[in-house]
Amino acid sequence: MEELLNKINNDKEFIEIIKPLIENETVQEMKKYRQHYETTTYDHCLQASYYCYKICKKHKLDYVSAAQAAMVHDLFLYDWRVKQPDRKGLHAFTHPKTSYENACKIMELNKLQTDMILKHMWPLTLKLPRYRESYILTLVDKYCALSESFHEIAAKFNKKHSKKAAE
Repeated sequence: MEELLNKINNDKEFIEIIKPLIENETVQEMKKYRQHYETTTYDHCLQASYYCYKICKKHKLDYVSAAQAAMVHDLFLYDWRVKQPDRKGLHAFTHPKTSYENACKIMELNKLQTDMILKHMWPLTLKLPRYRESYILTLVDKYCALSESFHEIAAKFNKKHSKKAAE
């Protein structure tokens, strides 16, 4: 992750695109919540945002809107592992709408960004994404989740097996 953070911080165009978001108080709150294992929701979204930016830019898509939407695609602001009495339904199905509603409070979303946020959990969100950028976020989000989980599981596996080897 450190290598990726260096790339992100050195990409001046990317930072300019998401600067208003990463400086936003509400977005900063995402640092309080874990997404996958030890990765915060903020770091997860930052990583997804950067990958969406790079892929969409390479394919001459709307990389500005994509980077911004990806930065807030998980702006749900709660610990999804803890049951919320006012939340109806499972987190995987409900958080896109919550994230969309929170994003609307801090920025004006275009149709592309709305689609990206609301449908990033496809196929769980039964409606198909409408834009190529939406599919890109969907795939990038899953890649980031797997990557974040894999590193943590591999570290635990290696620790466990090195203990056994030492015995």
